[in-house]
Amino acid sequence: MDTQPTIRQLVEQALYYRQITPEIENGINELLARLGYVSDVDYEALELLMDEMDEGRINLVPRW
Repeated sequence: MDTQPTIRQLVEQALYYRQITPEIENGINELLARLGYVSDVDYEALELLMDEMDEGRINLVPRW
């Protein structure tokens, strides 16, 4: 059983906490690089995340 989170699940975490942590950002980037494609569901989730960031409802947590 694969317990690796999906892009959609990582986006859900960012939306829930109203912030993108370095762990969430890295997780999304790693999945995008490993998969080499974005499913329709993941694409829609990423679009929603970007819209929320553009509107200022999601904050990017800086790296230390």
